[in-house]
Amino acid sequence: MATCPPHPYARGPVDGAPAAGPLRHAHWWQRAWVRYGALTTLLAISGLVILALVREETGTEGFLVGLGLATLPVPLLIAAFRWLDRVEPGPWRNLLFCFAWGACAAALIAIVANSFATRWIATATADPSSADTLGATVIAPVVEETAKAAAVLLVFLFRRRDFTGILDGVVIAGVTATGFAFTENILYLGTAFGTDQLTGGTGIASVTAATFFVRIIMSPFAHPLFTVLTGIGFGISALAADRQHIRRVAFPLSGLLLAMGLHAMWNGSSAFGEYGFFAVYAAFMVPIFGLLTWLVIWTRQRELKTVRTELPAYAVAGWLSPVEPYALGSMRARRIARQYARRHAGRAAARQVAQYEGYATSLAFLRHRGRRGRAGADFAVRERELLDELWRRRETARPALDHAARITAPPVPVAAPPWPVYGAYGYGYPTSPATHATPTATPYPAYNPYRS
Repeated sequence: MATCPPHPYARGPVDGAPAAGPLRHAHWWQRAWVRYGALTTLLAISGLVILALVREETGTEGFLVGLGLATLPVPLLIAAFRWLDRVEPGPWRNLLFCFAWGACAAALIAIVANSFATRWIATATADPSSADTLGATVIAPVVEETAKAAAVLLVFLFRRRDFTGILDGVVIAGVTATGFAFTENILYLGTAFGTDQLTGGTGIASVTAATFFVRIIMSPFAHPLFTVLTGIGFGISALAADRQHIRRVAFPLSGLLLAMGLHAMWNGSSAFGEYGFFAVYAAFMVPIFGLLTWLVIWTRQRELKTVRTELPAYAVAGWLSPVEPYALGSMRARRIARQYARRHAGRAAARQVAQYEGYATSLAFLRHRGRRGRAGADFAVRERELLDELWRRRETARPALDHAARITAPPVPVAAPPWPVYGAYGYGYPTSPATHATPTATPYPAYNPYRS
């Protein structure tokens, strides 16, 4: 539950936390820098190997052409996933890891495993054409989706605080798949360019133009769409309580199987006849894309509602001002608050406001999980950490959020409602029905750091 803020403010031991015992030295493999170093080395080696393989396949000129064309959809996809993650933005290091894993490690695993499996099937059956079809429709979906899901699993296990729900799963899986598609597009576009160099194809009728149209224009979201199903499974698992072991395992596996199935259908569309690709695209890909888009936007609105529902308890306890739960539960008010801080105090103040918004959102989600019995044993410690972070930024963030709340507040009805109203926006402290203005009592002095 929320606790009253310290006055005067001072950091100290968290109430209820166990007393610190003797320090234990971690083994060398448990040190953070060792893990980071090993992971960075793995990704770097994978990147160098995949670079050499793709360049050998496409040639230097084809590689450069493929690289330039494959880069085009990446900023748009990353921006879209980052936009979805604006309610509780995850750290950039997680996204960089996911993109690097998809572009380097997952791509390398896919190239090696797919080539080995296809050659083995061709040797065993003495039918190379059937081996290629089987490899594309069965082997490739299993290998590629499993390789991409490994990044989601790693973030889920080792960055658990940053993985709290469905949107986190969608963003992490989507960025991983964007990295994978980036490398795959370099290979396909570079190979197509090499084919045109041999056959003399140019212009719209070239293989490069056709490949660009199919992979970059029509289906840049294909790989993210497949892997997002896995991410949703992990997101549902993150919402489950620790004792719900079956649910925590079943949903990620179900999401992975759905991703493999949709991927297999997409790869096998060419076997459905001349217009099989367009039939699968219209009948499955577009509707599923629309459904998932609706799901993530609905989930985002639900998260904002959770912020508005959970934070008033901290406003009553004095940690937040009465209007902050409303402002923090509105993406428009958040944006106005950051703009106000940047206009009056510079970019550093805007960053502090953005950090304040992120910590407040994490606090709301933590309390929501606690009320539903899904919080971990470190609930009290984590709650106090987040409250401390908010308290240190309050003098910068509070005036900006108060300004945003005034700008975005819905009109207040003239007639008093038949139930008690708390605060100017429904939270915190009593307001006079005649004025409908600022709260009659606040826990802090009216301090504005933007005034000289």
